[in-house]
Parts: sequence; structure tokens; C-alpha cells
Amino acid sequence: MIWLIGFVLGVSGCASLAEVPDWRWPVCAAAVGLVLCRGRRLAVLRCATMAALGLAWASWHAAGRLAESLPEAPRTEPVRLVVVVRDVPARVRDGFRYLVEVERVETPAVQVPPRIRLMVRQRVPWPAGSRWRIEARLRDRRGLANPSGFDAEQWLWGQGILAVGSVRAPAESLGAAGDWQAVVDRLRSRCAERVERVLGRTREAALLAALTVGVQQGLEPREWQVFARTGVTHLVSISGLHVGMIAALAAGIVRFVLARLPPRRLPLRVAAMLAGLAAAAAYSVLAGWAVPTRRTLLMLAVAGCALVWRRALSPFHIWWLALAAALVLDPFAVHAPGLWLSFGLVAALMLAASGRRHPPRRLRALAAGQWAVTVMSVLPLAIFFSTLPLVSPLANLLAIPWISMLVTPLALLAAVLPFDGLLQLAAWLCGGFFRLMHLLADVPQWTVARLPWPLLLAGAAGSLWLVLPAGVPGRALGALLLLPALCHVPPRPPPGGFRASVFDVGQGLSVLVTTARHRLLYDTGALPAGQVVLPQLAGGGVRSLDMLVLSHNDSDHDGAAGDVLQALPVRRLLVGQEASRLRAGRSGERCRPGTRWSWDGVDFTVLAPLPGSTVAGNNARSCVLRITGRSGSLLLAGDIPAGEEARLVGRYGRMLTSTVLVSPHHGSKSSSSAAFLRAVAPRLIVVSCGYRNRYGHPHPAVLDRYRRLGIAVARTDALGALELDFSSASAPAVAGWRMLSPRHWRARPDASAAR
Repeated sequence: MIWLIGFVLGVSGCASLAEVPDWRWPVCAAAVGLVLCRGRRLAVLRCATMAALGLAWASWHAAGRLAESLPEAPRTEPVRLVVVVRDVPARVRDGFRYLVEVERVETPAVQVPPRIRLMVRQRVPWPAGSRWRIEARLRDRRGLANPSGFDAEQWLWGQGILAVGSVRAPAESLGAAGDWQAVVDRLRSRCAERVERVLGRTREAALLAALTVGVQQGLEPREWQVFARTGVTHLVSISGLHVGMIAALAAGIVRFVLARLPPRRLPLRVAAMLAGLAAAAAYSVLAGWAVPTRRTLLMLAVAGCALVWRRALSPFHIWWLALAAALVLDPFAVHAPGLWLSFGLVAALMLAASGRRHPPRRLRALAAGQWAVTVMSVLPLAIFFSTLPLVSPLANLLAIPWISMLVTPLALLAAVLPFDGLLQLAAWLCGGFFRLMHLLADVPQWTVARLPWPLLLAGAAGSLWLVLPAGVPGRALGALLLLPALCHVPPRPPPGGFRASVFDVGQGLSVLVTTARHRLLYDTGALPAGQVVLPQLAGGGVRSLDMLVLSHNDSDHDGAAGDVLQALPVRRLLVGQEASRLRAGRSGERCRPGTRWSWDGVDFTVLAPLPGSTVAGNNARSCVLRITGRSGSLLLAGDIPAGEEARLVGRYGRMLTSTVLVSPHHGSKSSSSAAFLRAVAPRLIVVSCGYRNRYGHPHPAVLDRYRRLGIAVARTDALGALELDFSSASAPAVAGWRMLSPRHWRARPDASAAR
């Protein structure tokens, strides 16, 4: 088993490397290790040898995927392609989103990845499995780069989607593809269409489509938030649990039938195992051959082979063998949180059931299994999502049998049989599930800050200790190792200093200012708060805000304000102008020039909006805030145009001087006038903007003005989230997330700076 552990460690370690090593070097190291292992039983040496082989395997695949990526230089001209629609189209606000496979590139001398995600503005979707000749504008897979929350770049890399693009010109239909995947996708699409035709475009229909054919696009973001708050997200997709349940059901039926027939050559247990595998394989294919279903099918196949060969393999030997086999088939699966959650929870159940002479009673076994799953899921949930749904054990105890034993088998039966009544019955059961989850979603969640490595290791050891079999001495002491991870509080700046975190929210702005005992959030960006702002606040250990400042009423600045106000206690709310996106019943104080306050030796001063503005539009009414600590000052200017900049210079003059300026209006050519820049005299300008945004921010003329004045520039589209530390006596330290956490699958820090 030590060989398997080493291979898994090697493949997993490759995912965290900043550069992909030449795969030949690990192969050489493994060859040397194999020679040294001959005739010796050194566990560490054998583990290191297989780790080198695992690293070589993952590096070889990663290098191949990097070679397929788009060139770093952005291409402005469209590319002519012949593509095949894979998977079922996803309905979005302005059209449909497709996963396509490139069949042929018709534009000469252009390198295009084999899999692309396309956005097409249209009313009628392209059928799944159809072929099209298109002209697409492509860009690389760059997404938002923040310390916490969903990492789109990592997900796209793991799925093999190395470019995204849009199609605007009319496409030419080339008929239907005839390969097996196209046939399966068309079958899945017809199943999803039937469910919607019978039940309408309802949340129950969306859930049934997700459970039967893996089409999750119909579920609204609000429902996903409810599932996340109750910890039942794994039940909504076709997960390993569902595949295992279907396999067990099929095996049980075959065993029951064959036990009552005359004996055959094929042993009963082998026949039941083959039936279970066949049912699991059929369900996995119907689900689109997703990664979680493949993992479960592989684990079932390994266990089945051990049964047929009559090999005395322990459950953990089978577990390690299945995990290693999964990484052999797909070394990029290490990027999926589902891999570690599913295998980790299976390991927890095996640990809870091990070391017993006699099987426990059913209720006691259920309680022990739920306890083990709850304990072992704490750290993965904290790492991947920064929150722990406290109601998750109860929600799963009720939802697992409801979804896996009632809804899913009934939905699959309804998909096979042409009786609409079965679908309506399944929808009625789904309605009860939704009502229960919405009721449980009101239970508060526990926020867990980003954990340093020592606390992670201690927490992992404590979790394992807590779920060890009964009889192990001092099991309760494992809680002493786990609790520090759950109660971790990130270090705060000292009195007189402050820290500003500029989140990467795309084309928008959101800045968290932290002092020794207070926190202020300036703007929220446009994306739903659950995508960016709330995960960053949770990862930073923020459970409440002392103040929320909304500079002005534009969606890229206050679009997520309502979500933030609903999710967190906010003691004070300041607005540059009346906002339309606030929580019902909540109104804010107006920003008034001259308003001052001091937190922990840090001074805050509101400079604008100035009264009597003659400039039309919301931007001129932005709330301008200056923050001053012992080692520098930060000026947050919202979206003020050049006219308002001139009024500020006329009123405050050199009082505007600041160490760092957050660029007005994301570097628009209508802002950042030379007179204003000379008055502020910043050493650094921070530009918060989206990658290759449609507005062209920051404007080349503005960037040239910054350079001529000798001002350094840091951009979120190039560096990701920015951390500005005003705690030391020297100039503020600046760090971008792409620099702090470089990965070979992540876009390079300076790749998007050149336009």
C-alpha cells in the first residue's frame, strides 16, 4: 500500500507547483529509487520512488495541456472553427453557454485548444451533439484571482477548458455528430426537455434534471445558496453517493432474483457485482460521464475485481487503489474539491466501522457514521468554502434518504417509463425537500478564516484522532488539535496601522480596510456577493462590519450591497447617493464632506461628494474617502470624473496628498486628470478592472500619464487581489495574489498588462 500512497502524493504535489518540471527528471529519480529499493524494505524510500513516478505522470499531462493553451498575446480577430456541441446547453441571461469540442481550425496559423466554452447570444439553442461552423472571438481562461472562494481558472484547467469565447456572427449548421458521446448528449438533452415540458421551468424540474441526467443549469443561484448553507450540495448533483446507491439497488435486485432460481455456474456474488457495475456504468454515462461518477465507478470496479479474484484486500487497500487508479486516468482530478470530499468521507466511514468484533446495531451504526462524516468534513469545508453549516448533520440525516432512496430512483424510473405521473410524484417529493432545506437554511453558519499550514496539519491530525475506532485511548483529545483551526483569528494590524485588501471583482471595485479592532468595506462590486465578496470576508475571519461605504449607485460598485447586508451585521452604512440595491428597510447615511472619525489610531475623512455639482450622472456623486495611518494614506475616489477632481483640488489642494490612490473610474480617460494626480502625488495607483473589459479600462492615455508622472501601477486584472499593508514605518507593502500564490495552471501575473 505504501506504493499507492507515494503515487497519490506525487500526483497531488504537482498541482501546487509554480512551474511544471520536466517529467524526465522525476522518471530518472524513480529509476534510481527502484534500484535502491531492490532487496530492501524501506517504506520511506518506496514511497519517495512512487512519488517521483506520480510527479512525472502529472507533469507530463500538465505540460501537454499547457502546450494546448492559447498564446499569451491576445488575438483581436475572430477565428473560424468547426465545432461539436458537447454536454447540454446552459441557458444564461443573454443566450446560451456551450461546451464545444474543436473538430477543425479553418483559420490558418492559429492554435486553438481542443475544448472551449462559448457564449452565444440567441433565442433558440444549438442541439446537443450538433456540428457548427462558427467565427469566434477567443481569450484565455483567465478568471478572478482571490485568496478564498471559487477559483474559476483552477476549475477550467481541471476540466480541460483552456479558452473561452463568444460567437456573434450567424453560425452554419453542419448536421449532427455521430460519435457515442454525441448520441449520449442528445439522449440526456431529450430527457431534460421532457422533464421541463411536463413540469414547466420550475425548481422541481431543475432538480430532477440534475438528478437524472446531470443537467444543473436550471437551478437558480438562490437555491445553490440554500444547499450550501445546509451542506447538501453533494446531493443535488449526480455524486458518488447516488451512483453507489443505484449499484447497490441493482445488485440487491439481481441477488434476490437469482437466489430463487436454479443454481448456475456464475456465483451469486459475482452476478450481483456485475449487475451493480453495469447499473453504475449506465447511470454514469447518462450523467455525462462526470468526474464524481467516474471515481465511484472506479472504486466499485476495484472492489468487484478484488471480490472476483478472491484477493484478501483490506477496505483501505481498496480505497488507496481506487484513488491511485482515478489519478492515473485523470491526474487533473486533484483540482476538484469533490475528489477529496468523496474519498475523505468514504475513509471516515471505514474508520468509524473498523476495529469492531461485532457489527453495531443499525441506529448506533448510523450515528457513528454521521459523526465520522461530520468530523472529517470540517477541514475540507473550511479550506474550500471558509464556512461550516452547523445544520449540516441534521440536514444530511434527513436529506440523504429522501433524495437517494426516494427521489433519485423514482426520477430514473420516470425517465425510462413514459408515464408523466411518475415525474409529477417525484416533483412533489422535490417540493418537500426544498421546503425543508429553506427552513433549515436559516440556521447560522460558522465562519472559518484561512488557515496557516501548522493549524491545517494539527486539525487534520485531530480529525483523524476523533474518528478512530472505539477503544483508542484519549480520542477526545483530538478536539484540542481541531479547535484551534475552527477558532483561528488572522493577525490584525497594530494600532496606528491598517491593511487594505482590494478584491478582484472583475470590472468593479471592492476594498476591505482593516484596523486593529475595526473593519470597513468600501463598495461591493457587481457580482453576487456569494461569488467574491462574502468568501473573501469569510476567509479573512470577518463576521461583521463596522461600516459599509457605498460610493455611488452604479451596479459595479453597489451591486452586491443587498447580499452583504443580508449576510453580515453592518453597524453603520454610508452612501454617496441613495442606493437602489439595499436590503429592504435599510437606509444609509449620506456621505458629507468633513465627516471624520478615528479607529485605533487611523483617521478617516470624507472629502466628497461636494455640494452644488453641475456634472450629470451618478459618478460625480461618489463618496471620496481618505484613510491615514502612521505609515501612509490611501485615497478611495470612487468614479469621480475630471470635473469633480478639479473641484476637489480647488477645495483641498495639497491636503489630497496620499501614498496610494485607487484610480478614479477604473482608469477611464474621463478621470485621472494631470492636475488631480499632481495634487494627490501618489507613489502607487491601484486600478481595479476586469480582464479585457469592454470599456477599455484603464485607458492607454491614462496609463501613459501615470508613467510620465513616475507613478507605479498595480492592476487587479494582471495581479489578482491586492494586499496593501500600511503597518510598518516604511512605504506600504504591496502584494498581488498571483504573485503570492503562483501556480502553473494560473495565468502569469504580468500576462494581461500588455494590451
